[in-house]
Amino acid sequence: MTRVPFRELLTRPDVVLFDGAMGTMLYSKGVFLNRCYDELVLSQPELVKEVHLEYVRAGAQILETNTFGANRPKLAAYGLADQVVAINRAAAEIARQAAGEGRYVAGSIGPLGLRLEPYGPTSFAEARQLFAEQARALADGGVDLFVLETFSDILEIQQALQAVREVCDLPIVAQMTVGEDLQTAYGASPEVVADALDRWGADVIGLNCSVGPAKLLEAIERIEGRTDRPLSVQPNAGLPREVDGRKIYLSSPDYFGTYARRLAQAGVRFIGGCCGSTPEHIAKMHDALRATAPGRAVVVQRAPEQAPPDVAVVPLAERSRLAARIAAGQFVTSVEIVPPRGCDPARMLEGVRILRDAGVDAVNVPDGPRAQSRMGAIATALLIEREGIEAVVHYTCRDRNLLGMMSDLLGAAALGLHNLLLVTGDPPKMGPYPSATAVFDIDSIGLTNMVTRLNMGLDIGGNPIGPPTSFLVGVGVNPGAVDLDQELRRLEWKVEAGAQFAITQPVFDPGQLESFLERIEGLRIPVVAGIWPLVSLRNAEFMANEVPGVIVPPGLIERMKQDGREAQLHEGLAIAREMLERVGPYVQGVQVSAPFGRVELALEVLAARPAARPFSA
Repeated sequence: MTRVPFRELLTRPDVVLFDGAMGTMLYSKGVFLNRCYDELVLSQPELVKEVHLEYVRAGAQILETNTFGANRPKLAAYGLADQVVAINRAAAEIARQAAGEGRYVAGSIGPLGLRLEPYGPTSFAEARQLFAEQARALADGGVDLFVLETFSDILEIQQALQAVREVCDLPIVAQMTVGEDLQTAYGASPEVVADALDRWGADVIGLNCSVGPAKLLEAIERIEGRTDRPLSVQPNAGLPREVDGRKIYLSSPDYFGTYARRLAQAGVRFIGGCCGSTPEHIAKMHDALRATAPGRAVVVQRAPEQAPPDVAVVPLAERSRLAARIAAGQFVTSVEIVPPRGCDPARMLEGVRILRDAGVDAVNVPDGPRAQSRMGAIATALLIEREGIEAVVHYTCRDRNLLGMMSDLLGAAALGLHNLLLVTGDPPKMGPYPSATAVFDIDSIGLTNMVTRLNMGLDIGGNPIGPPTSFLVGVGVNPGAVDLDQELRRLEWKVEAGAQFAITQPVFDPGQLESFLERIEGLRIPVVAGIWPLVSLRNAEFMANEVPGVIVPPGLIERMKQDGREAQLHEGLAIAREMLERVGPYVQGVQVSAPFGRVELALEVLAARPAARPFSA
């Protein structure tokens, strides 16, 4: 093949062959798995070059640099964070030496190994900076193009695309990875992937890794008709099997050759191998592709950036009675009742009926507070709503992965539950089962994004789900956070993610809440103040010292030092009423906790609100 500028190659009908797996070959040559394979370009450059040359001899026309994991976060795990530039430049130079004048060198960039917003703590700006650092070094080393590969988060590959574009104008092959179900780990379908990568300007759109050629052919067939950009596929050599303690890929080179023809006939222009593939696999693909005609032309379609056009998003005021009051700017009242420890809800429901008859707007249902195992919040909320009063379901990220959360929320919508308070959740070490495993696939910001998408009729992968959910989206906020600037940033992100109201941690310092409200004036959503009636000195000390995010000023602890439990309870109720009277004019509602399920204490506090409806205990 005559080597023309790679961007010119994009306009030709040729089917072009990538190389295969670098890691598989290095492992076969005796490099232990606990080594940093990317660093071998510095310590064993001839070994890396020899692998490249084996793929050249097999007929590969594009060699990928040995830099899939050569970004700062992944190298830091080996103590090599300061070697990012050296490793990437060396890798590009070694691949260039092996490629010679007749072949192309692709700078390989993989995921950061970090969870990005909106489902994790790493910001898009931070991710772009990390990708740009690697891309700049590869460009300086002389690559002809970039391959972004094995991404499962479509938002992460977007940041990688933008980062490369900021560094240079070299062509970009952007490849996501899908599983046996033909969806990414975040639930994006091949159609959503293709539409997004097309919209973001990838020069070549593709899929690689995770599964073998048959599954990726299925995925490519689903992409047909959605983009006019060239397509690429680099499958694994099947799924790995455990054989005598080793991971073995069982797809034969002949099988790869057969599928190379089928992929080309399906319109794939760039074909290669991923995990488990060897020079033998690439040689068979090369032989099969020599007589392969170019694929068919295809047509562009765009994925929706908002709700699909046939989806009518439910207006806020129509989602629930509580949502209607919030949307109308009315003061809302709720009482928090902890679900029962066992399976008998009778005592709890007796209290619920008292609250209903007293005119309380909703009952808040915590989801395993302080990592305690109690009746599930969704089941509890359904029992409560059967009594004729709305529930606010606290829903945490601690106990469920992304799939479980999606299933729960769809089920809650089908059951008629509409009010959510989304929280990250207390870690298991706080509770009576510290050895329990926490999931935390995402935090409350990511969960808010998920629910907002459901309200638009989309799942987390951007796939339509039919009729949208109609959740009122609430989030937690802590005006007394130790790092208040970070708390403010997180609230801003929650609002951007779609939060429609916020409930504070219990307020024991009204001045602190007032200052907080002043600071969030620019992004204000309705704020509901948490109020906790202290029932004893011991309860006050527990709240001050053992409940995360709650601050009880020393002066209030002193006030609770009364003689006898009744006197302490009386003082605790007085403090709670003072809190309500002070903060009432500044917030759009209050959530009063019912300590130990004693709803009459919550009603005593609510009765202190000026101009409130009459509450009876």
